[in-house]
Amino acid sequence: MGRMEMTKVERKAFRALQKHLDRQAVGFPATRRGSELRFLRRLFTVEEAELALHLSYRPGPLGGIMETASPVFTEERASQLLESLLQKGAIGHKLEDGADLWYLLPLIIGMFEAQDGRPTRGFLRDAGEYMRTVAFGKSLLSATPSQMRTIPINKSIPVEHAVATYDQVTSLVEKSPGPFVILPCICRESSALQGKSCKMTSREETCMGMGSMAAMILRRGHGREIDRREALEILEMNQEDGLVLQPGNARDPEFICSCCGCCCGMLQIQKMLPHPVDFWTSSFRAEIDHDKCTGCGVCAKRCQVDAVTMKGEPPRPEIALTRCIGCGLCVPTCPAGAIKLVPSQGDNVPPEDTEELYETIRRKRKGGLANIAMLLKVLLRMRR
Repeated sequence: MGRMEMTKVERKAFRALQKHLDRQAVGFPATRRGSELRFLRRLFTVEEAELALHLSYRPGPLGGIMETASPVFTEERASQLLESLLQKGAIGHKLEDGADLWYLLPLIIGMFEAQDGRPTRGFLRDAGEYMRTVAFGKSLLSATPSQMRTIPINKSIPVEHAVATYDQVTSLVEKSPGPFVILPCICRESSALQGKSCKMTSREETCMGMGSMAAMILRRGHGREIDRREALEILEMNQEDGLVLQPGNARDPEFICSCCGCCCGMLQIQKMLPHPVDFWTSSFRAEIDHDKCTGCGVCAKRCQVDAVTMKGEPPRPEIALTRCIGCGLCVPTCPAGAIKLVPSQGDNVPPEDTEELYETIRRKRKGGLANIAMLLKVLLRMRR
């Protein structure tokens, strides 16, 4: 789809949808240049946009949707449109007790990732234009708690104290009822389309869906279904390649992303912020035993978020506690065994599941003044 002028009918329909999406848990704010409308036209027809006004971020059955969508839509037509939207990655679906449930997706984590690693150039152009706006950035960063959390790689988990199951990637996979699906990383695919190759891995299939999300992906005919054994093997390879493990921020997550600092959109945002731990969720941080450290600098090279810098003469590593997200990548590769993970401060127990996560985000969602204050806080830090 090219950049055709939007008709009045389209503008009215997509503006109504934008406002409706902005009232959901994560938000979908308007911009001066209307990039959000061009993005919506990429995924929705006018008719589909009008039906989407009857959905929310809470999964609901067709019958519930028809309570407000009728008589504008027949049940048969609404069912056809819902399936069409699902196939395009514009809305979500889950099967619960044999019933189809439908729900709205945020842009991130949602419609963007639902392209399942194979985005078109046009989609990336329109999505990128919107995601680079200040309005969208404020909305994304003000979502509390964050939609993703960082968990340590297996080889970095400290043995001196108990680690919760939601911070152990093996436990997350073993606990999931399945199915499991593996996908190409949309961030690496986006970089590849721009002629940039990933510095950490040459493998494409690194992003994993589990449970209801995997079932939704498979219903769309996307991804590759794998068993539990292969899921664990792929995650082990991801860790060996130096990728950061980022599941959904829930005790029962539906996905595990394996991210790199050179391609991952979320980690790139993290690196741009002066104090990124203010907006991230992690149960750990790295700590250096300077008596053991030899100053080799391997940890600085291994870090994906620029949290480790070499300072002094002779150079010694320093970890910025405002930047470290506790991924543990630096721990097993330290030849001197001088780095370990220690628990971070605060209550980092995640919500039970994705639905509770979004209910919490919606309940804590900040208003306009809080958004402005938060943005000013970030900008002031960037100037220091």
